[in-house]
Amino acid sequence: MSQSISRLRNIGIAAHIDAGKTTVTERVLFFTGVNRKMGEVHDGQATMDFMKQEQERGITIASAAITTQWRDHQINLIDTPGHVDFTIEVERSLRVIDGMIAVFCAVGGVEPQSETVWNQADKYRVPRIAFVNKMDRTGADFNEVVEQMNKYLGANAVPLHLPLGAEEHFEGMIDLISMKSVVFSEKERVESEISEDMLPKAIEARKELIEKISDYNDEVAMLYLEDEHIPAELLMSAVRDATLKLLITPVFLGAAYKNKGIQLLLDAVIDYLPSPVDVGAIIGHDVDNEEKTYSRGPSNNEPFSALAFKLINDPFVGQQTFIRIFSGTLKSGMSFYNATKEKNERAGRIFRIKAKEREEIKEAGAGEIVALVGLKYARTGDTLCDDDHPILLESIHIPPAVIELKVNSEDRKDHKKLSEALAKLSNEDPSFRAHFDDETEETIIAGMGELHLEIIVDRLKEEFAVPVVIGEPSVSFRETIGIAQESNYKHVKQSGGKGQYAHTVIRFEPNQGKGFEFMDVSKGGVVPNEFISSVQKGIKKALTKGPLAGYPVVDVKAVLLDGSHHAVDSSDMAFQICASLCFKQGFIKGNPILLEPVMKIEINTPDDYIGNVTGDLNKRRGRIESMRRFRKGAQKLSGFVPLMEMFGYATTLRNVSSGRANYSMEFYQYMPMPMAKQEEIVKAKQEENK
Repeated sequence: MSQSISRLRNIGIAAHIDAGKTTVTERVLFFTGVNRKMGEVHDGQATMDFMKQEQERGITIASAAITTQWRDHQINLIDTPGHVDFTIEVERSLRVIDGMIAVFCAVGGVEPQSETVWNQADKYRVPRIAFVNKMDRTGADFNEVVEQMNKYLGANAVPLHLPLGAEEHFEGMIDLISMKSVVFSEKERVESEISEDMLPKAIEARKELIEKISDYNDEVAMLYLEDEHIPAELLMSAVRDATLKLLITPVFLGAAYKNKGIQLLLDAVIDYLPSPVDVGAIIGHDVDNEEKTYSRGPSNNEPFSALAFKLINDPFVGQQTFIRIFSGTLKSGMSFYNATKEKNERAGRIFRIKAKEREEIKEAGAGEIVALVGLKYARTGDTLCDDDHPILLESIHIPPAVIELKVNSEDRKDHKKLSEALAKLSNEDPSFRAHFDDETEETIIAGMGELHLEIIVDRLKEEFAVPVVIGEPSVSFRETIGIAQESNYKHVKQSGGKGQYAHTVIRFEPNQGKGFEFMDVSKGGVVPNEFISSVQKGIKKALTKGPLAGYPVVDVKAVLLDGSHHAVDSSDMAFQICASLCFKQGFIKGNPILLEPVMKIEINTPDDYIGNVTGDLNKRRGRIESMRRFRKGAQKLSGFVPLMEMFGYATTLRNVSSGRANYSMEFYQYMPMPMAKQEEIVKAKQEENK
C-alpha cells in the first residue's frame, strides 16, 4: 500500500507539440531515479514514447502513465500528446489528474495547442503550474511568454523564478521565494547568494510577487503594508493556496535538454500542486436516478469507486485497463461492479506502471493510478465501484470522428484478423471508429485527422501484422432536416398467414445542436403503449444512414402525432419498419441539408507571407476571424475552414511561405454546406452506389 494520501501527486504534463514535454518528463524520470540513463526524443529513446510510431516521428501519441518518487512523495505522472489529432488523450488524462504542469517553449510562447489544453484544464478545474522550457535557445524571452500567458490564456501568471541570462548565456535562475541564486553544472544544482548586479532586479521581482499574492492572502497583505519581512514559508503557503483555488499560475523556468531547472520543477510539484486530499470528494449520481447524488471522499475507508480512463493492449499481459481510484481500496482478485455497463468485473492483477516496466502490487488505495489486467467489459469512461454502494461518475467527453478512410486487407484470408485488430484499436482509443459497410463491402475507419489515421494504419501493419490497402481519405459528413415536415405512412403486408400492419403519423423538426429527440403526443392508444418504443427504435435505426447521401442523421426531433394498429397483424417489427419508412419519406420532403465538419485553424506566419496564406485560405472557403502579433515580424491568424478543403494543406502552406509558416487545426462543429457543394456530393455518392 502506498504512503499517506496527502503524499500523493497525480499530475499531467501537457503542452503544444515541440514545447519539450517529453524531454521534461525524461529528465524528471532521471532525477527521480526511475531511469539510470536519459532518453532522448530525437534518437527515439524516450521512455514515455515507447510506441514505434512515437519513436519514428519524435512525437507523443498515447498518454503514458508512470509512478515515481521525490522528497518522500509518490508522483503518478501522465505525459500527454501535444498534437491535436490526439486530443482525446489529453481529455481523458485531465479527467483523472489532480494537477498539471503546462510546458511552454521560451521561443514559441503560447501556441494554438497550448490554448486548447489550457481550456480543457479550465473545464475540469485542474490547478496548474507553468514551466517555460528551452531558455537556452536563440530568441528565448521569459517575460514575453509570461505576458502571452496572461493575454491569451487569462492565466494570471506569477513568476517565482527570475532567469539568470538567456539564450546561450542561460545559467540558471533566482528563486524569488528563498531569494537564492541557483545555477547548474552537469547534473548538479548549486545554490548561492544572489550576485550584487542582480540583487536590485531580484528585490523588485519579489516585491511584485508579494503584491500579487497579497490580493489573495490577508496575512501577507498586512505584513506587506507594514513593510515587515515576509517569511518564505508564509509566502509558499499563500502561493499554494491561491494555486489550488485556480486564482494564479506560478511560473518556473529552465532548459530540460541541458538538465537545468528540473529539480526545482519537481519541488514545485510537491509544494504547489494538490494531493487527492486537497481536491476533496468526487460527486457521482445514483445508477438509476440522475437527480440523486453521492460523494466519495479520498479515503481508503470509503466504498470503492474508480474511473477507467485508458486501455492498452500489451503483448505480454494482454489488455491493461488504467484506472484512477477515487475512494476505497482495491485488492487483487477482488470483484466489483461496472456501473456503466451494469456488469460485474474482477481485478485479476494490479500493476503500478513505470512506462514499459510494471511492478505487480497486491492492493491500491484512494488517489492511486494503476493498471488492471483481466477486466472483460471496462472501456474508457466507465465507472467501477463497490457492489453494495453503486455510483456513476461523470464520464469522459469523446469528440466526433471527422475524417474517414477505406481499408481492406491485402489478402481475403486476413479479413478476420483485420476486424479483430480494429476492434482492439477502437477499444483502446474511443475517438477512433471502424465499421463494415455491407453495401460497398468495405471497411471504413474514422478518426480525428490525417495523422491519427496514418498512425492507426501503421499500427495495423506493424503491431498486428495485417497488410492493408488504403483508399483516399474522405470527410465524414452528417445529414439533417431543414424544415418541419409531417409524414403519414401505412405499412401493410399480407403474405399468407399472419400479416404486418402499422400506421404512424410523425412530425419531423430541425433540432439544432440537441441531437435526436423523440416525443409521443398521440392520444387514445392509436399506437398501443408497447409499440411506442418500437416507433422510436425504427427511427433511430434509420438515422444511421440518411436518405440524402447515406451519411448519419443528426439534430432531428420526431413527434408521434397519430397512427393506427391491427389487433392481430401489428407487431414490434411492423412498427419499426413503418417508423423507419415514415422517417425516410418525411426527411426527403423536409428540405434535407448536408452538414460538413468545420475546423478551427491557427496559422503562424511571417508578415511577408500573410497575403499568400490568406489568399489560399479564401480559396478553401476559409474565413479569418482575427490576426494578432505572434512575435516580432510574425502574425498568428485564427479562423475557420471546412475540413474537406484541407487535404494536403501542409504541403501547400510550406510552398506559399517558403517553409516558414506552420498551422494547427481542431474540430469546431458541423455546419451546413453551400447548396452547390451539397448537390456535387450527393451526385458523387449516387454515382458511387450505382
